[in-house]
Amino acid sequence: MRINEELRQRCKAYASTIVRFYCWLPTKRKEVEVLGHQLLRAGTSVAAHSREASRTRSDAEFCSKLDGLLQEADESQLWLELLRDDCYISGDQIDFLIKETSELIAIFVTIVSRVRKKL
Repeated sequence: MRINEELRQRCKAYASTIVRFYCWLPTKRKEVEVLGHQLLRAGTSVAAHSREASRTRSDAEFCSKLDGLLQEADESQLWLELLRDDCYISGDQIDFLIKETSELIAIFVTIVSRVRKKL
């Protein structure tokens, strides 16, 4: 099983939304700057891992790359929740990112589970 182009593009769009969200954040607040930077790193890594997974040579390597993607997505979820809950960042963009992160995690957990069952 491989990641189709539509899902790769969805991951890239997710990373782009993370970048735009980071640019919008009030980074003069130190806590927002720190959490935002962590989100920027983790959120863009989701797209990078999806690209890496597309170039794997085996199912085991594929699952390993997706495990990395899932770790970065889960970390992104944490930073988004902290920005929302503790830094009081709100709005449609953060709501969308939290929802999209959850959906991507669910999709990739399903993919990894299916591939591992074959192994």
